[in-house]
Amino acid sequence: MDITQFIQQLVNGLSLGAIYALIALGYTMVYGVLRFINFAHGDIYMLGAFFGLGLAPRMQRIFPGSHSIPGALAILIASMLLCAAIGVLIERLVYRPLRDRPRLTVLITAIGVSLFIQNVTQLLCGADPKAFPELIPVRAIEGLGDLTVLTSQATVILVTLILLFGLHFIVQKTKLGMAMRALSLNPTACLLVGVNNNTVISFTFALGSALAAAAGILVALDSPSIEPMMGNVPGIKAFVAAVLGGIGNIPGAALGGLIIGVTETLVVGYVSPAFRDAIAFAILILILLFKPDGLLGKSEREKV
Repeated sequence: MDITQFIQQLVNGLSLGAIYALIALGYTMVYGVLRFINFAHGDIYMLGAFFGLGLAPRMQRIFPGSHSIPGALAILIASMLLCAAIGVLIERLVYRPLRDRPRLTVLITAIGVSLFIQNVTQLLCGADPKAFPELIPVRAIEGLGDLTVLTSQATVILVTLILLFGLHFIVQKTKLGMAMRALSLNPTACLLVGVNNNTVISFTFALGSALAAAAGILVALDSPSIEPMMGNVPGIKAFVAAVLGGIGNIPGAALGGLIIGVTETLVVGYVSPAFRDAIAFAILILILLFKPDGLLGKSEREKV
């Protein structure tokens, strides 16, 4: 085996896995506090890319010059804020009224929300793929020998690491993060000690949606073509990543995303590109058969 080619595939896999990890965190955080799967989350990722597309010309007027780093950062942050607001809006208008309904009702509603977002985006922006502007200069980083690492790949990994550290700080060191962890353990006890569960749940949706928006912008750096259905397959793979890591477990979601990304890239490189999408579902079947709680998940006993 050519070791350089193997390392190259690992780098490509980490870049792809970072995208899956950012999306998977939204799935796992919402499941952690509400115990349901928000299947509209992949479409928030798509909206993040479209917000970036719409904001790019405006930011270029504010930050003149091609490939302005402040401009790219402004697009990233503005898209995250807009998607965070949409996440809160969806939770407030759609999911909150259904909170006491059966989980199947909420699950079907989430699929309806996903279709609604896709169709509204097609109505407003058209169904054809759109070229995403080049926010940063994409070129190979020099001095790495036979390895080819693009600046876009390095940006994806670096920004993902920063966001993961930021999320870790919020969840572990802030009062809202502490409330999120408490809510995932016992919502009733949280109410008794004065925690506003609605605020915590809205904050969780905002946080997950902002991370999905960041993934939408970052993926457009590597694959500068976006379209309204682009959230379907990555959304499902990110869901598989969340299950693989242990749904409801934040470090597990990040680990699952990286494993899915690296595995997919290795399969494409050494087996066949035809198995690119199949490998995620094969992993899902295997994890459900042999370790349904995921790699870092803990089993929960239902009391009857």
